Amino acid sequence: MKRREFMKSTLGGALGAAFTAVPFANLAAAIPTRIESEDINARAALADAYDLHFIAVGDWGRNGADHQLQVAAQMGEWATENPNDFIISTGDNFYPSGVVSEHDPLWHYSYENIYTDFALQWDWYPILGNHDYKSDPDAQVRYSAISRRWKMPARYYSKTFRLKGAAEVLIAFIDTNPLIPEFYKNSEYGPHVANQQPEKQLAWLDELLGASTARWKIVVGHHPIYSAGPRTENYDTLAVRKVLEPILDRHAVPVYLSGHEHSLQHLKLDNKTTHQLISGAGSEITPVKEDIAYSQYQASTYGFMYVALNQDELRVQCIDHEGKVTYQTVVY
Repeated sequence: MKRREFMKSTLGGALGAAFTAVPFANLAAAIPTRIESEDINARAALADAYDLHFIAVGDWGRNGADHQLQVAAQMGEWATENPNDFIISTGDNFYPSGVVSEHDPLWHYSYENIYTDFALQWDWYPILGNHDYKSDPDAQVRYSAISRRWKMPARYYSKTFRLKGAAEVLIAFIDTNPLIPEFYKNSEYGPHVANQQPEKQLAWLDELLGASTARWKIVVGHHPIYSAGPRTENYDTLAVRKVLEPILDRHAVPVYLSGHEHSLQHLKLDNKTTHQLISGAGSEITPVKEDIAYSQYQASTYGFMYVALNQDELRVQCIDHEGKVTYQTVVY
């Protein structure tokens, strides 16, 4: 017998004898019940009083320019040092004119090569902004088949997340562009809002919110319904408010999250249930107004929002491009 065959035969016999000597029941009993032990998972040590956490950033895609890189770096640091489950993009993902296809180089220059921190490799749930409508908005839907982290199954969609116990969080991701009548006459937006049937989307949202028993219902859209920025009474703000606010009121939606205004804002009217959060400071910033009565906070600063929820409360924090918490509030 050759040496190699002898060694294989001897080894096989030894292993066979070993398995024969030890009953399989004993082997099964010795197998640990947890494959991924919390003892070796460093992120498990970041647990806090909340069950679900996410970062919200908007109006960011500028090839890293105008503080996009700085904001991305702070997002990475924050998500490394704090628990985070996913990232929401509130639209205007690619300036100046969206992407022309799912293979557009801007995917690398404005996204993949910018948000590189390991802690930002979890799921991203994006929506479309008006600048995304200047090229091919459906290219951003199709990119979901290419990217592991980009999760955009349609122009509007929903996602349900579980809290501890039986409580749930419903997040509706909507497309506000077709809700603006002026866009249908615009040479850039018009071709891509044509035939979008906004009434169908609104009916879908109304039914979704009405059927849900989730503890928290959050709606995410690009255009705000109220603002302390330059677009306080702009045609797009008023148009979206007209059709969306009645639905938010009817279902007592506690949070509407948007972008579009390049700032960080928290707005709440006394006679309304909904808290309007604006996180559109992922790169360029624009001025804010100090005399808006319903504004709880407004800041013309680069940054993002961090939201944490449990069954009892929803905490919002604003973090700037230097990593400072500039504002925080709790919604019950």
